[in-house]
Amino acid sequence: MHRVGRVQADRFHHAVKRTPTEVRWAVAYVLLNARKHFRQRRRRVPPVVLDGASSGLWFDGWKGRAPPPGRYADADREREVAPARSWLLSKGWRRIGLIDPAEVPGAARDRRSQLRHTGAPSLAA
Repeated sequence: MHRVGRVQADRFHHAVKRTPTEVRWAVAYVLLNARKHFRQRRRRVPPVVLDGASSGLWFDGWKGRAPPPGRYADADREREVAPARSWLLSKGWRRIGLIDPAEVPGAARDRRSQLRHTGAPSLAA
């Protein structure tokens, strides 16, 4: 894309992932973050489609079949991501479980947190 310049400080959060669980959560967040925001905004279960802005088109760690391309996903574009080089990112996280396209990142943690603080269940994932 031949871009230069600084990353906006409020949009970049550096955190080293050291365990398969942390890496799996991060991968699910990156690939399925649009589902989380859909659920938060519309208060209903989001459709199971690829986020056109994610690298999900080239991801090979889906549980079952890959989700269909979403409205803005362009299946014909060239691969825009490099393959993983570390054991943790290529194989280690898979020990925890492949990514289900129907997941909503953070939904289980959101429900646990809400139950602890209010005693009321949160939105269904």
